[in-house]
Amino acid sequence: MKSPTRGLNLFNFKDPKTKTLHLTWIAFFISFYVWFNHAPLIAVIRESLDLSKQEVVTLLILNVALTIPARIVVGMLVDKLGPRIMYSALLAISGVLCFAYAMADSFEAMAITRFLLGFVGAGFVIGIRMVGEWFPARQVGVAEGIYGGWGNFGSAAAAMTLPSIALLFGGEDAWRWAIALTGVIAIVYAGVYYRLARNTPKGSTYFKPKKSGAMEVTSKSDFFLYIIMLAPLMLALGVLAWKLGPANLKILSPLATNAIYLVLVALYSYQVFHAWRINRDVFSKPVADIHKYDFKQVAVLDLAYLVTFGSELAVVSMLPLFFNDTFGLSPVMAGLLASGYAFMNLIARPGGGLISDRFGRKRTLLLLLAGLACGYLAMSQITSATWLPLAVFITMACSFFVQAGEGAVFAMVPIVKRRMTGQIAGQVGAYGNVGAVAFLTVLSFVSPQVFFLVIGAAAVVTIVATFFLLDEPKGQMAEELPDGTIAMIDVG
Repeated sequence: MKSPTRGLNLFNFKDPKTKTLHLTWIAFFISFYVWFNHAPLIAVIRESLDLSKQEVVTLLILNVALTIPARIVVGMLVDKLGPRIMYSALLAISGVLCFAYAMADSFEAMAITRFLLGFVGAGFVIGIRMVGEWFPARQVGVAEGIYGGWGNFGSAAAAMTLPSIALLFGGEDAWRWAIALTGVIAIVYAGVYYRLARNTPKGSTYFKPKKSGAMEVTSKSDFFLYIIMLAPLMLALGVLAWKLGPANLKILSPLATNAIYLVLVALYSYQVFHAWRINRDVFSKPVADIHKYDFKQVAVLDLAYLVTFGSELAVVSMLPLFFNDTFGLSPVMAGLLASGYAFMNLIARPGGGLISDRFGRKRTLLLLLAGLACGYLAMSQITSATWLPLAVFITMACSFFVQAGEGAVFAMVPIVKRRMTGQIAGQVGAYGNVGAVAFLTVLSFVSPQVFFLVIGAAAVVTIVATFFLLDEPKGQMAEELPDGTIAMIDVG
């Protein structure tokens, strides 16, 4: 068996694929730094604008809401336009949105700009396609793990640095200057990425979907499963509208809330129509075996990412405030300790990808999901009476399984169907945000301890689905070259 790290030298910057990996994880790092620039400053923002608990939780939910449709749309666009253009555009746009958030002077203004900033979370999908283009199957797990893990560390970097940066600026507007600085960084790197990155190795073909507008499936049963898996993406946005509506925060009027519900129903109907338009041929003639893939693979990965990345998004958003309120710590100290949860990304996510490459993808995912469930059970026992170093240790131990699980999920995504990697990554990634919205909504009604228990229970359900439905990738997948010939790509 070939070692998955053979030929992968992270310090060989003359190697084009190594250079591409570093360029891309840095782009992802900056997108996460921007995406979670408010979390370590939320206690200060709460005091500055006199926000209620429900308003704070709403901002946390809004931060992950737009990412749901954005990852689907960006996944389609990256398959069509390529990751170089898409990452550069995403970073530039999110930089401008940072300036708007930094200038917000009311909850309503913050809610709108925070919702729009959720767009930057779609950057993850772009890099998955880019890294998948540059690395073979035997290395793609560890490469995607490095990309995701080192990039995800951007949220920890934000937690560790932004409170101190705000102190350096000083004054009541210090948090505004700190957030605006993250926008400057994003805009500058957008230019760097466009200048230096390339979509594929020299001489390689960038495979594009034969049809656009929806994901291609290869059987009748897969079509109906695809339709079912699209529904939670709209339901999560419906939950957000309900949360902001007259039954809860009363930010939206009954008319506006009902209008959003109707729009979401229309969007879902539109998605179903396009799914039928793209895939209606599977009802009249069978797809050749060489081109088939099982959509249940995507569905299980959706659920696995819901409990791994979904819980990470939710916990990263609330953990600084949890440490602040539970142990009476300062915002700076709470941010530093909470950053331990995301800090594990540096080794855990690449580790999950590496183990998947070496010992099997299904087996690895099952093991890591079991560890995740136990970790959140332990976190549910943290109270003000818990020894602080023990609380931090439990948090970091849990986060190892969470982020290694993310690495295991995306060790499989690029080898389901190459030409649709962006779309598959988009849907799987969007389910992470569905999980975040669901878990943060739960948090708005229960204690943090119950919140952690709910995540653990969701992990148990996912373990069952993974055990019975997920298949270990093996053999080869076929893709059609522009001249009509077939290229066989190893996935085992």
